[in-house]
Amino acid sequence: MRAFAELYDEIDTTTSTNLKVAAMAAYFRSAPPADAAWAAYILSGRRLKRFIGPALLRKWLVEAAGLPEWLVDESYAAVGDMAETIALLMETDASTRVATDVPLAEWIDERLLPLRQEDEARQREEIVGWWRSLPYRECFLLNKLLTGELRVGVSELLVSRALSEVLEISRADIARRMMGDWQPSAAFWEGLKTGDLPATDPSAPYPFYLASPLEEDVRMLGFPQDWQIEWKWDGIRGQLIRRSSQCFIWSRGEDLITDRFPEIVEAAKWLPNGVVLDGEIVAWRDGVVRPFSDLQQRIGRKSLTPKILQSVPARFLAYDLLEENGADIRQLPLHERRARLETLLKGAPPVLSLSPIVPSTNWEELTALRTESRSRCVEGMMLKARVSAYGTGRQRGSWWKWKVEPYSFDAVMLYAQPGHGRRSNLYTDYTFGVWRDIELVPVAKAYSGLSNSEISELDKWIRSHTIEKFGPVRAVEPTQVFEIAYEGIAASTRHKSGIALRFPRILRWRTDKPANEADTIQNLEAVLASVRNSP
Repeated sequence: MRAFAELYDEIDTTTSTNLKVAAMAAYFRSAPPADAAWAAYILSGRRLKRFIGPALLRKWLVEAAGLPEWLVDESYAAVGDMAETIALLMETDASTRVATDVPLAEWIDERLLPLRQEDEARQREEIVGWWRSLPYRECFLLNKLLTGELRVGVSELLVSRALSEVLEISRADIARRMMGDWQPSAAFWEGLKTGDLPATDPSAPYPFYLASPLEEDVRMLGFPQDWQIEWKWDGIRGQLIRRSSQCFIWSRGEDLITDRFPEIVEAAKWLPNGVVLDGEIVAWRDGVVRPFSDLQQRIGRKSLTPKILQSVPARFLAYDLLEENGADIRQLPLHERRARLETLLKGAPPVLSLSPIVPSTNWEELTALRTESRSRCVEGMMLKARVSAYGTGRQRGSWWKWKVEPYSFDAVMLYAQPGHGRRSNLYTDYTFGVWRDIELVPVAKAYSGLSNSEISELDKWIRSHTIEKFGPVRAVEPTQVFEIAYEGIAASTRHKSGIALRFPRILRWRTDKPANEADTIQNLEAVLASVRNSP
């Protein structure tokens, strides 16, 4: 636990990817096998489900620290993170704290996981005891694990780089072996280390190949004939797997979503065994793809009723073939994989469709066609080198996403709260509103898009222009205007504004614009109406 806490600190206090990889590699070289497996699990973005909610931890903290509730709440408001607040308030006598050598795996397997079966009194006794004995750094990490909120500032790509360096196995093989469901253990680590851990699980997907945003002039790519050009569908990227007479669907986020799309599973029974397709799950009705907001109606439901299945039918649009007859064919050039895919899907049920190729002989034609993206309920175009293999992660040069410009509007900042990790002492998460008559209505939350210097400047402004506090959240004077970009819009009964925006982010700080000139809710409702009325 101590070594992993030190690793977390090293990662959290640097922005250098090389230093992060070096720190992880050093940890993996010295860690016991079970600890290394758990560390790989956590660092690669997997999280343990919450053990204890923050409200209960706050209650126990008030009791254990012997402090009035208002002081604990003020401390939380100042710190902005419950795990850190607990670690700070419980470290009253640091001299009594002794960093232990209890392994990370023992902490999780023998202490935290059994905690789920205990009653509240026993949970409180154990957790408060840990608070009183652990040094600050380990106490903080423990609280993050308890709440299921441990986020580490590394990508899967960096983790696979570190593991590849330590284990002397190619990064592609590392990424492949760590896909799908696996349980951290000494046996898993040894299998990974020796190479005796092929993907024998029939449900195991391949690492997804990710496109990079095209930010240069498209003509710099050469001739259009060298590229396979497709629409960029606005759905759920997924792999459809047919092995051992079973069907599985994995999302790009490595969630097994098979049970969410029974019509696709039923259609996939038509496929032969030993096939893995890469494609997009989209809402499909009346012969056309529908907006992502339609698909969200299915995603957010605990159970799929016949009514929702009928009103929001789904379709799998396949654009790549990764496995054929049980053989990994990712290293074949794209044009050959595409030809095999077209042969494979001849006569397939309509629910399994080919993602069509967009034909064109020049970039000018494609540029004009791209302007039709929104009316087609797509996000732009995908440009894939016809000679490219199917890579792992984001590798620039072969696959590009040529997206249309996002929607945008001007909004007023209403609330701010602290960020996480290294930014937990800065106000970096903001809520924005637009005008409804003389009232500002919240419509979006965003935390990305500002430079470090702008964040620092805005943080100072927030602290001196706060008009009310709600725990860690501050209501601020409604005078600052920002241009907010977003990718999609949908009606929502869960939001006061009646609108939900997809992927909102800050484009710029409009210091040139007064608050009374910000957009109105009617402007956004007009955009929503245009989306609803699209074919």
